[in-house]
Amino acid sequence: MQATVKVFDPETRSGSVFLDDGTEIPFGAEAFDAGPLRLLRSGQRVNIVMDDGLVTYVTLSTFPLPDATL
Repeated sequence: MQATVKVFDPETRSGSVFLDDGTEIPFGAEAFDAGPLRLLRSGQRVNIVMDDGLVTYVTLSTFPLPDATL
């Protein structure tokens, strides 16, 4: 699923994204650390994986998503 970064705090490695319908969804350090990224900036397009309403993986939209087993 694609989203746009609203905010990202590099100290806590957490933030939130906007879905294309405008819904804001927070993500924690675990979701950020699961991917290969080192930094995000506001307005950046990302791909996210969600499980039970929680973001479990964040990566750039140009990077492949992990297997559906995450």
